[in-house]
Amino acid sequence: MSERERVGFIGLGIMGAPVAMNVLKAGFPLTVWNRTASRMTPLTDAGAAAGDSPRDVASRSDITITIVSDTPDVEEVILGGQGALSGAAKGSVIVDMSTISPSVTKRIAARCRENGVAMLDAPVSGGDTGAKAGTLSIMAGGEEETFERVRPVFEAMGRTVTHCGPSGSGQATKLCNQAIGALNLLAMCEGIVLGIKQGLDPERLLQAVSNGAAGSWALKNLAPRTVKGDLSPGFMVKLQQKDLRLVMEAARELKAAMPGTALVHQLLNSVEASGNGDLGIQALITVIQKLSELKPYGEEE
Repeated sequence: MSERERVGFIGLGIMGAPVAMNVLKAGFPLTVWNRTASRMTPLTDAGAAAGDSPRDVASRSDITITIVSDTPDVEEVILGGQGALSGAAKGSVIVDMSTISPSVTKRIAARCRENGVAMLDAPVSGGDTGAKAGTLSIMAGGEEETFERVRPVFEAMGRTVTHCGPSGSGQATKLCNQAIGALNLLAMCEGIVLGIKQGLDPERLLQAVSNGAAGSWALKNLAPRTVKGDLSPGFMVKLQQKDLRLVMEAARELKAAMPGTALVHQLLNSVEASGNGDLGIQALITVIQKLSELKPYGEEE
């Protein structure tokens, strides 16, 4: 096997495209595929090869990575008729970096094993900012030997790379991450609105609190956009809601009390009900603004 394993990448959305670009820049031979073919162009222009299907990508790759929207999408691109598993050679690896159901992940991993293919579930955190900068947090489940094999590829994408345990552990860890992140997001929005109601300059407020005990990823990365009224997506509300549905399903199955996460889930339902599911998750602030009798961003007079 060559020093640089051949990598395949399936799914070139807000997260997938910059992550794949970082893998290419790190020197890995790369083949890509995306359902909307035009999204492959920046990568093929940079030196990647274009695949005809997930199956074709896997047939050209030692390590095939998928990062798509939801559980059914993962099942289709891995297990479907033209899915990666049908093209993957024995001894190769499939890595799913989407955020999906841990139980479905275990089922897909079992199918891979039956075909002599190893699988890791390795969802990420860090948003589009971390994807572009190569500073994502990657949480992986699967065999440790497989994890160590893929580690050099992960290190091209992320700063924090953690083996969390057996198959499904990466997805389980990501659910915890999403619950914590959702509550940090709500805290950020409430703090900004309280500051505005008190007549504070929002940017100076952030300067004062971001590096103290209240500091969080949301404050450092989302709050500067939010106070400028920039609600463009680094991670869409509708995708956050998909993740939080998975969190609440797991909580129900495990009888884990998660009242705060449930509240954020419901507040984001209000954002979606307003037709704003494609906005960034910082659009949560528009609901807090309305509840506080402030004009939401985009509705100012």
